Amino acid sequence: MDRMIYTAMTGAKHILEQQATTAHNLANATSTGFKAQVDSFRAVPVISEGLPTRAFVVDATVGADFNPGAIQATSRDLDVAIQGKGWLVVQRADGSEGYTRNGSLKVSENGLLQTASGQTVMGDGGPISIPPDVTISIAKDGTISSVSNSTLPGPSNAIGRLKLVNPPEAELTRAADGLFVTKNGNAEVDANVNVVSGALEGSNVNVVEAMVSMISLARQFETQMKLVQSAENNANKASQLLSMN
Repeated sequence: MDRMIYTAMTGAKHILEQQATTAHNLANATSTGFKAQVDSFRAVPVISEGLPTRAFVVDATVGADFNPGAIQATSRDLDVAIQGKGWLVVQRADGSEGYTRNGSLKVSENGLLQTASGQTVMGDGGPISIPPDVTISIAKDGTISSVSNSTLPGPSNAIGRLKLVNPPEAELTRAADGLFVTKNGNAEVDANVNVVSGALEGSNVNVVEAMVSMISLARQFETQMKLVQSAENNANKASQLLSMN
């Protein structure tokens, strides 16, 4: 009877955790460059003095779905989408490097190129400074050029280049701030990574699959709750039989 309770209790607990992950993915179905989180269940035996006859379920985060999302044209000069594999490098709050595919960029009050959420975008030599009163264009290789608005048409000046990397996906983990980081130091610049200017990459969350998963998890949770109720009924019946003796 207690074996059933172990299985049902842990199963219900981790089904709720997987529901939270699926809900998080659904909430980011329209987030630029978002990569869906992938979870899976695994069985873990209960080790005790007796035989390992009991097992409980653990919801483990396998990683992320790194398949690219659809590229949508925006015609905005500071929007870039990674074409194929690769990442933009940004500076995290602690000064370390983080990797993102959200290419919705802006210029801060101090002239620094940043993401829409305020993280400083890194270039080959550090943060990228944008001069005032210029029109920006971003080339396929990430080179940023500017043309002065006061002397149109005028010469184009290269002011920096986006730091584009492509570390092995097995070394990437999602940090608490939503950015990806590598397990072993910073990634090296990859000249083969290209960007599409005037476009953004959409989320790779499949809304239909996520909704079907939510319905399936809800039914699984109901099943676990019925098992707990059955265990309680069995315990009550056993108590009644013992009290009769």
